[in-house]
Amino acid sequence: MSSTIPRVADAMRHVLTDVANEAAKKSGFVRRQRKLDGASFVQSLLFGWLANPQASGEERAQVAAARGVQISAYGLDKRLTKRAAECLRLVLEAAVGQAVVAADPAAVPILRRFEGVYVYDGSVVSLPEALREEWPGLGGNGPDVGAAALKIGVRLDLLGGELYGPVLGAGREHDRRLPLKAEALPAGALRLADLGFFDLELLRSVGERGGYWLSRLKGATVVRGATNPTSEGRLDLLALLGELTPGATLELEVLVGDQARLPARLLAKRVPKAVARERRRKLRLDAKRRQQPAVSEARLALAEYTLLVTDAPAELLAAEEAFVLMRARWQVEKLFDLWKRYGRLEETRSKKPFRVLCEVFAKLLGLLVQHWIFLSSAAFWADPYRSLAKAGRTVRQRALALADALDEPALLSGVLKTIAGCLAAGCRVAKRRKEPGTAQQLLALTTDVAGEEAAIAA
Repeated sequence: MSSTIPRVADAMRHVLTDVANEAAKKSGFVRRQRKLDGASFVQSLLFGWLANPQASGEERAQVAAARGVQISAYGLDKRLTKRAAECLRLVLEAAVGQAVVAADPAAVPILRRFEGVYVYDGSVVSLPEALREEWPGLGGNGPDVGAAALKIGVRLDLLGGELYGPVLGAGREHDRRLPLKAEALPAGALRLADLGFFDLELLRSVGERGGYWLSRLKGATVVRGATNPTSEGRLDLLALLGELTPGATLELEVLVGDQARLPARLLAKRVPKAVARERRRKLRLDAKRRQQPAVSEARLALAEYTLLVTDAPAELLAAEEAFVLMRARWQVEKLFDLWKRYGRLEETRSKKPFRVLCEVFAKLLGLLVQHWIFLSSAAFWADPYRSLAKAGRTVRQRALALADALDEPALLSGVLKTIAGCLAAGCRVAKRRKEPGTAQQLLALTTDVAGEEAAIAA
């Protein structure tokens, strides 16, 4: 078994020293030789906020002192300017390009059928209104639609753990426009994304490159029967689904899209009444929030069903397996939850616009480094029952030790090895008898687990 620790150590040292110093010069943050160079500046913020996401200026100044730079809390905060934010953005952009993959893939048989299972998602972080010209939001009064906002996109491989992102865009930018290199998946990989990334031409490209895709069917998308592709061959989905009994699954060869006519399998299942009611409530609430017309009766009726489309053949991905695997998309939501709830990505002590922007960029960089550290433990990532929340706490507890070791490769590898052992030993979630988690459901597809409930495909 090979180790990812040397790769993680090299990536950390390269990004947080060489890249940081270069970014400081390129951004104009450092224009002459000084003690607080790009590396010490980036490291002070990253490890200060990684150790304590609510760190005070004094705590971050102490990290700077540990890195050999004596500077007051006021002096450090005074340097959180527009140029400092650009410096941090450049470092983050370079860090995203570092490919770090777990030594052992996730021990989930259905994931191992593919050369990777890549999940895409985006999230929004509100910013001070003064930043609206550079990072425009959607406007309005909602929590995610302010005048200024940052759109964060990620691509996570559930099999090998590789994280591409966070990539940045304006809050008003559509998810599909985020530069997530969706076309760069390896042959034999599976693309799994929510409706915000629904793009038939992109899906066609994935298939032409030897990959596979699985997606929910976007409302109002034209679907034709594969045996009758004429305009008269459009399927009346409501009439077709009306005959579907609870618990039964519909599977049909179709062509998706009015112009694209992409060959696919349509998979459909009726959801419980409580789920359908909740879906309708959310549809109406979203339409009201966006000040859109009332939701159509047809769309409300389709809320009774889960509709999936995929180009993966049935022998590779059976219908029941597809419904369960689609639930794995929520693993990237757990990543965002880790960043926002425990990494305090949306919380700040300041109201100064560029001071806030620096904090967001520094925290994102720290959270990406944290993910690399997760992958340094082969046993942790291979474990289907891994807990990202517990792992994040473990990394935070040792963040300052990482900072102290950064200048010594052997010492840094030793700290990473210690953390890897801790991740493997005590960062797991418990199995649930009621409402089995995603890992249990995925394992139940291919593993005979005595005493566990069968998978539930919503």
